[in-house]
Amino acid sequence: MAIDTLYELVRHSVRMFPNKVAYEMCDGEKVTYAEVGARIAKVQEMLVSAGLEPGDKVALLSSNMPNWGVSYFAVTTAGMVAVPILPDFSDDELDRIIAHSECKALLVSDRLFTKLSKRTVESLNVVIRTKNLGIISQKVSRTGGTHVPAPDDLAVIIYTSGTTSKPKGVMLTHKALCAQVGLSSSIFPVVPDDVFLSVLPLSHTYECSIGMIYPFSMGARVVYLDRPPTASVLMPVLKRVRPTVMLIVPLIIEKIYRHQVLAKFRSNGFWRTLYKVGFMRRYLHRVAGRKLMEVFGGRLRFLGIGGAKLDRGTEAFLLEARIPYAIGYGLTETAPLLAGAAPSQVRLGSTGPQAPGVELRLENVNPATRQGEIVARTPSVMLGYYKNPEATAEVFTADGWFRTGDLGEFDKDGWLYIKGRLKNMIVGPSGENIYPEEIESVLNTHVYISDSIVTEQEGRLVALVHFNTEALEAKFEGWREEWEEKKEEWEARMEQLKKEIVDYVNAKVNRFSRISEVVEEKDEFIKTPTQKIRRFLYSGKNTKEADGGRTSGGGAVRSEAGDPDRAS
Repeated sequence: MAIDTLYELVRHSVRMFPNKVAYEMCDGEKVTYAEVGARIAKVQEMLVSAGLEPGDKVALLSSNMPNWGVSYFAVTTAGMVAVPILPDFSDDELDRIIAHSECKALLVSDRLFTKLSKRTVESLNVVIRTKNLGIISQKVSRTGGTHVPAPDDLAVIIYTSGTTSKPKGVMLTHKALCAQVGLSSSIFPVVPDDVFLSVLPLSHTYECSIGMIYPFSMGARVVYLDRPPTASVLMPVLKRVRPTVMLIVPLIIEKIYRHQVLAKFRSNGFWRTLYKVGFMRRYLHRVAGRKLMEVFGGRLRFLGIGGAKLDRGTEAFLLEARIPYAIGYGLTETAPLLAGAAPSQVRLGSTGPQAPGVELRLENVNPATRQGEIVARTPSVMLGYYKNPEATAEVFTADGWFRTGDLGEFDKDGWLYIKGRLKNMIVGPSGENIYPEEIESVLNTHVYISDSIVTEQEGRLVALVHFNTEALEAKFEGWREEWEEKKEEWEARMEQLKKEIVDYVNAKVNRFSRISEVVEEKDEFIKTPTQKIRRFLYSGKNTKEADGGRTSGGGAVRSEAGDPDRAS
């Protein structure tokens, strides 16, 4: 049976799996599918009693919990429009998003409620607490209404966490979101016995579509954490939950690889020598992979990675360690999935072929590199940006295909390889296309680098890096404590380290992608709620700025206009 609305999807799952657990908190409450249905009805009653009608907007600002999904489905199945908001937006951004989307109601968790202004709260018909579905405040008491949504009705407006611009509201229909179930199941089928461990914000399209809606449609169970997924939190949780499916962003697995695997194999001369030998490296990765699978609980069969570019060194480890990982590619504007492959099919550096039912092609292809902008035709494409027809027109081709803004190429088998963002690309002195993401991928494999940005300054490529403090302290054995006494020696050592990094990178990249300088960024890079660096804050940043000054810099990397949920 084809399901084209969230209303049909929820009715089907509640009827088919009433006694199975749908959502639960780790070491907390368990909510069955039947209970989800009952809670949905309760929330809808509260919204209607506050005068809400079909088509009205309802903001959802909450940490992950069973009632997040309840709230989302309650709004959308009533013919209203959900506005899920990423919790890491600033206070001012939250107020602006709620005002811009014209929300009449809010479902909110306790901590996030304190980020809202009094003016915003007073503008809403009703505010409902997600933790217990109790009413926090209500200023309107009249009877509204609901209706059964149609496939082409607007279901959600999702505000992207732009790295260079104000957030834009992506409008997705019921049909677009339900199509993701078919796309996902054609790549990796989920069964009722599957257990998902959810560690990403549910307001992130990737987690919502594939980590919440998809498992609910299949009768699977999703477990949520009540705190950030740090290593100390995750380790015991993984042991207890023993998930079969997890969705993560690259940052999580990259930290595990750099700090647990790579640091060990570079800790002394003996390990470094062994690690340089190909067959020994593969053997060591396989041993590390078996231990990592035990850490994940021993039942993991799908580790989905998306949201940003995965470091190539980390992916090579996952492949050789035989971790059942897969990389998906998509954007908020496409709900999100466009391309992907099952763990048994992965190829190093590729996001896999276009998903079944999706068409991808390249535009403005460079004949020398065979690379062009990826454009897509998919049943999950957005209607457009809310109240922004100009921005909407810019991202569609004349024949109606969506412009992703990503540069890519296909191999002879149709597998997609992402090269970088079109508007991040740097044009070299002889017209070469330079992708800063590829250079950053090499930089981030260095044991002493935590994160990096490559910028263009007066025709030179400069790497801004935030160092791995723990690794540095281990290298210099307490020199930070003796900073004042040995300041000059410390600085000399750091300058030598920067030169070593330049040599390390330049030995691994093509001639025109070689960096000229490494500059330390002492503070952590400022990131979007989906953990992508806000590049525009660092584009063209000169050495003085990186060392603490804030004067304007020279040349600039072309910055991206939006911030889709990409994975490459």
